[in-house]
Amino acid sequence: MTSYSTFANDHASSAAQNRMSRTRRRVGKDAGFAGQASVISSVVNLLNTIVGAGTLTMPAVVSHMGIMLGVILVLWSGLTSGFGLYLQSRCARYLDRGTASFFSLSQLTYPNASVIFDLAIAVKCFGVGVSYMIIIGDLMPGVMLGFNKHTDTVPYLVDRNFWITAFMLLVIPLSFLRRLDSLKYTSIIALISIGYLIILVIYHFAVDPHADPSQIRVIEWGGAVQTLSTLPVVVFAYTCHQNMFSILNELKDNSPGNVVSMIASSIGSAASIYVLVAITGYITFGNDVKANIIMMYRTSVGSTIGKAAIVILVLFSVPLQVHPCRASLDAVLKWRPNRATQTGHRRTVSLPTPTRGDHGSTAPMSDTRFAVLTTIILTLAYITALSVSSLDRVLAFVGSTGSTSISFILPGLFYYKISDPESPHSQRLLKDDDADEEESSDVEDAAPLTQGAEAADSSSEPVVARNTWRWRRKWRWDLEHIDDAVLRKMALGLAIYGMIVMVVCLFMNLFFTVSH
Repeated sequence: MTSYSTFANDHASSAAQNRMSRTRRRVGKDAGFAGQASVISSVVNLLNTIVGAGTLTMPAVVSHMGIMLGVILVLWSGLTSGFGLYLQSRCARYLDRGTASFFSLSQLTYPNASVIFDLAIAVKCFGVGVSYMIIIGDLMPGVMLGFNKHTDTVPYLVDRNFWITAFMLLVIPLSFLRRLDSLKYTSIIALISIGYLIILVIYHFAVDPHADPSQIRVIEWGGAVQTLSTLPVVVFAYTCHQNMFSILNELKDNSPGNVVSMIASSIGSAASIYVLVAITGYITFGNDVKANIIMMYRTSVGSTIGKAAIVILVLFSVPLQVHPCRASLDAVLKWRPNRATQTGHRRTVSLPTPTRGDHGSTAPMSDTRFAVLTTIILTLAYITALSVSSLDRVLAFVGSTGSTSISFILPGLFYYKISDPESPHSQRLLKDDDADEEESSDVEDAAPLTQGAEAADSSSEPVVARNTWRWRRKWRWDLEHIDDAVLRKMALGLAIYGMIVMVVCLFMNLFFTVSH
């Protein structure tokens, strides 16, 4: 019995030494980078990026498509967006820890097109941020009048430019925070605002008379044109991919299980909110529901607070758009044409590509550059918000290209290209994964021996933790060992789907522009 225990302990000690050596190798591979964000804070930030004022348009979406088709489209869009996020997490594994970005992936896959990708992201995020400031300017005068009908005697309190300026003073310090995780508390406040809006919709659903059944579509739809016109709204409602790489970089434990849990929790929560608001809001007003359901409710303290909640929501969403906009703008300014030369079968690239195992990762943005870029973005956003009263049609075109690109097309194309079994990046990743698998095998081999020794000494019951470990490892194995060929085909399919959605959205935008 003693010899068995000694053998088990020696084996476990040897496995521990192997793990330490591989840990040192991993630290070198990750260039000493360690994230600080928890899974919960990452879910909060990602969910706040997803769920915005677009939540209030969901009843109008269902009014055009009918309840059945509308719910199916909402769930389908969530599934495809979640798959895009998952492909981004898989792509990040080919990069050094903390360096994942659309720019770094572009350098590995389509280096000469990286500037186009980042420029599209920067314009998209900038446009959305400006639209949020416009929403604040449009809603705040009404909020003030709702609380005090004599507010119009004080001119500046009903002046949109005054409120845009006032709230910009709150946006500025939040936009100068370096880490996305620092915005988790403001994201919580924004989600509380969303919670209030959901409660408001459900409350009116419960106490107000419902629309006539003849005004409610369950299975039938409003026609192809009306249905396709709502497609951009649903697709863009899940757009959060511009912040996914920042969240992955800051995540403390970026194991596959944690990443998938984060994606599932964020997308699942958003889909649940959209379906709940869509059905309850639509049944309340039927086909007469407007694009912003809050505007349908009679003027009261509750509806006024609801408008204020929208203001708070978009206020704390602006910094979440500034963060990726700044990163993409920095990449655009750093971009230089990639002059590649062919030497036999070896390709020499003039720009550094921060891959796994390459310690020359991209250096962080300097404080001066960070401050200058942030100032430029906020100044231009402020001037644009003051100058333009409506960006609906412009944002529709920008969203049709930018949102579909970063949600579907880029994740699909990036993963399809970088996961090519013949690429050097895949070969390097396979070597690292083999070492990680060997490490996991050592841990599993050592666990039963150690537990067996303890059982022999104390005759205790089997340890529950052993089954928990095996279940977790099996889950990770299932996630990581999806057939690569199948996943590559699915990634290509997502990119093609994104291109189709982009064409449809651009066509519908052009159609409504010409018809109006």
